[in-house]
Amino acid sequence: MHPTVKSARIAGAIYLSLALTAPFSLIFIPSTLIVRGDAAATASNIFAHETMFRLGMVCDIFTATICIFLVLALYRLFKPVDQNLAVMMVILGGPMPAAIYFLNVLNHVAALLLVRGADFLNVFTGPQRNALAMLFLQVHHHGVLVNEIFWGIWLFPFGALVYKSRFLPRFIGVWLVINGFAYLAMSFTGLLLPQYENMVGNVTFPALLGEIVIVLWLLIKGADVRALEAEAA
Repeated sequence: MHPTVKSARIAGAIYLSLALTAPFSLIFIPSTLIVRGDAAATASNIFAHETMFRLGMVCDIFTATICIFLVLALYRLFKPVDQNLAVMMVILGGPMPAAIYFLNVLNHVAALLLVRGADFLNVFTGPQRNALAMLFLQVHHHGVLVNEIFWGIWLFPFGALVYKSRFLPRFIGVWLVINGFAYLAMSFTGLLLPQYENMVGNVTFPALLGEIVIVLWLLIKGADVRALEAEAA
């Protein structure tokens, strides 16, 4: 197997593990356990499904770790294309979002402690603990919105590298850049105009499929060896 094809498929496999685990904590947990505007019902759901909630925290930690390995694998793939862009991709897509992921898990830890009602929390009434738990859940959600900024801007150098590489389709590079703008739109809408957050998320959803396309292409097709050989010749 050509070394570039091998590197592409390794990156695709790592990217796939990220795509399979991240939605559990980002989409499934909030939609299943959190009841908007009802702190008591939310606390009851978390208490009844504590293992699921804890698994969501583990998925966040796993996602943060995989982010670092992913950008390193992509750096190895794209370093010959443009090292400066590859370094920018690593910085924006690896340590920055990973750090926010790790810190944001603490908000879920705080919410869980409040829901469980440890002895040292007896100074708070049940409704007060539920309200505080909902507060930490909302802070966690805003942490995700902040992280979406890095999910977006790292796709700009990544998309440029795909476009310049010649061993991957150029349309995917363009799609990744559009995907990046979609994340930014979702982030700033959630921070500035939260009442339109769901609407913007539904409108931009097709653009978010750019990452799914690059995952499948790297994993299945790898890289176009003919283009590499032609460039070398």
